Amino acid sequence: MKDNDTYKNQTGRLARFLAWDERVSSHLVLPESATVVRRFAMLLGHSCDSWFWLVGLLLLWLLSKPPLKSWAFFWALGLALLAAAVLALKFLIRRPRPAGEWGQIYRVTDPHSFPSGHAARAAAIALLSAQFGLPWLVALLVLWALLVGLSRVALKVHYFSDVLFGWLIGVLSVLLAIALIPWLWQVFPSLLAFFTR
Repeated sequence: MKDNDTYKNQTGRLARFLAWDERVSSHLVLPESATVVRRFAMLLGHSCDSWFWLVGLLLLWLLSKPPLKSWAFFWALGLALLAAAVLALKFLIRRPRPAGEWGQIYRVTDPHSFPSGHAARAAAIALLSAQFGLPWLVALLVLWALLVGLSRVALKVHYFSDVLFGWLIGVLSVLLAIALIPWLWQVFPSLLAFFTR
């Protein structure tokens, strides 16, 4: 009997959380009449598409010399692993995206909403930029990451909690990568040297 009560309490809490999430998300949705702001939100949303960043980092890796080559390799590897982790979570949780018209490419290729890959990627990029030691760049990219996440809710391709957890996953993935890089250099020194020289 206690197990059944615990289950009901947990499902009740989850239902209340999801209802709150839908209410908050609906307040952040841009009306169709706000065409200029919606276009800006669309541009922001697309500015963090994974293919855009991975192709850019691949070109930088091919055309540059160290230390940029090393930087491009590790960023591309990190973003690819982050995308795989987010996709695995999406297929495990299988939360449908909010109903909406915009973002058909996302709705067809990735029908699951939780967590937001764009928010995770944007947060990771913003945090990774700290390695350049330019506070203005970090501040600019943190603002960009926040706007990318909010644009996904404003255009109804994500709920607010998808974005919150996406940001959290992006930050945690960077902290994990920072901890693992010295270990990777110990275990795969020749392989990493090949990709970063």
